[in-house]
Amino acid sequence: MRGKIVTGLLAGLFTLSLGFSAVAAEDHKAEAMKHAQAAADSGKQGNAKGVAEHAEAAKTHAAAANQENPNPHLDAAIKSLDSAIEHGNMGHADVAGKAAEEAITHLNAVKQ
Repeated sequence: MRGKIVTGLLAGLFTLSLGFSAVAAEDHKAEAMKHAQAAADSGKQGNAKGVAEHAEAAKTHAAAANQENPNPHLDAAIKSLDSAIEHGNMGHADVAGKAAEEAITHLNAVKQ
């Protein structure tokens, strides 16, 4: 009986830890989305530096979400954010903003 209780407790803790991981990944995805939207908005305003800064923050959160719960859409979002950062740093606000919008599309496609 004692063995069943311990096994049950361990199974419960494992399930609970999986739940926390999914919540953490969802929090990172939400933060990535928030910063990607700010990057896209900066692009529309012609602020290349703002695109790069927000895309960098979005990438950090997208990578954390992907580490916790791997997803091909997160991989694609990260690639789009890399492009947004690169073009933002080169002063290409319009191209950088469009790359941030692509990242948003991929982030929206992630089902956690």
